Amino acid sequence: MNSKDLYEDAKRLIPGGVNSPVRAFDPYPFFISEGEGSRITDVDGNEYLDYCLGYGPLILGHASPAVMTAILEQLKKGTHFGIPNKAEIKLAEKIVSLVPCAEMIRFTNSGTEATSSAIRLARAYTNREKILIFDGCYHGAHDHFLFDLHKVKSPGIPESIRETTLVAPFNDLERVKSLSEENELATIIVEPVMGNAGCIPPEDGFLEGLRDICNDNDTLLFFDEVITGFRLSLGGAQEYFNVTPDLVTLGKIIGGGFPIGAFAGKKDIMKLVKPEGKVFHAGTFSGHPITMTAGLATLKELENQKVIDKTTKYAEELAETLREESGKTVNQIASMLQIFFTESEVHTADDVRAADKKAYKRFHQALLKKGVFIPPARSECWFVSSAHSKEDLKMTKEVLKETFNEFE
Repeated sequence: MNSKDLYEDAKRLIPGGVNSPVRAFDPYPFFISEGEGSRITDVDGNEYLDYCLGYGPLILGHASPAVMTAILEQLKKGTHFGIPNKAEIKLAEKIVSLVPCAEMIRFTNSGTEATSSAIRLARAYTNREKILIFDGCYHGAHDHFLFDLHKVKSPGIPESIRETTLVAPFNDLERVKSLSEENELATIIVEPVMGNAGCIPPEDGFLEGLRDICNDNDTLLFFDEVITGFRLSLGGAQEYFNVTPDLVTLGKIIGGGFPIGAFAGKKDIMKLVKPEGKVFHAGTFSGHPITMTAGLATLKELENQKVIDKTTKYAEELAETLREESGKTVNQIASMLQIFFTESEVHTADDVRAADKKAYKRFHQALLKKGVFIPPARSECWFVSSAHSKEDLKMTKEVLKETFNEFE
């Protein structure tokens, strides 16, 4: 069956035909057959150079030999036990050795689960209820996070939750100071680089300012590094920007292509989690041996192969080509980037909303026809993997030049 037929079947069984809304695009999404290295192939036989990479986890590319070898060896021993395994300790040890704030860690099965558990932990530790989030940041599909400056993001959110979740514009320290003085906050949670409103880095002093505000108000600083963890540096955004939070959530890269999340932080905070403390967290598949094995293999490759240096260099080259050929705003940091169809600088979610959404959709479709796959939504990021080659980069630059020469 081809993608069109599969999409029609999917719509009969799955709302909208997809299991996450960002996967949908007009006239219908292609259905994947396989992936290897920097490329994916759909069921129609079309091959694409992939800059979506599973929305971030695949920093080594598809079917990384190092990861595949490790998980196939584990598969021979069994898939799931619900009993502690050595791989949990090894991955925990590796993460704790690299991430500045991570003195202890607890594994979950998704970023949503990690952030919701960490928020519960922050509230218990501080004995406060209110949290501060930022417009445009995404911390998963939990009710407490589905707000922006202008509206509730979904029906079905209890009105009472709106009273405990405050929202500030990203990069606006004055607003954060005001809200912190007016409210007793359990935690300020932030993506240190916004990866779910396109790619928006923090302005100089913003993260340092959040650290100071939290120190002054006995509030926990919470970095959501599900995207930036092990992408900006081996120690994540907190090492890259030299700002250490009290709590961090991780995901994507640490699962090596398998579902995962984790929350970590200072020992005195983490020891409140059951069974050592009283704060509840549990999960049937938490610490899954296949996921732990894939994650450990991935992090070892990141350490040994200078992956971050290579992917950063390639992303910088792509960003420069995009700027030169389009004349539009392009944000890039490490191996994350995104183009915004505007000439104005993009520092906030409102800046993203003001950019030309229809132009981005046309751009996505134009690249797709030329064999380059980028995220269908401008609110996501392009990612570069270590599997991308110089030849891939050259081809992409040529496609970008052709596309903007034809683009209206």
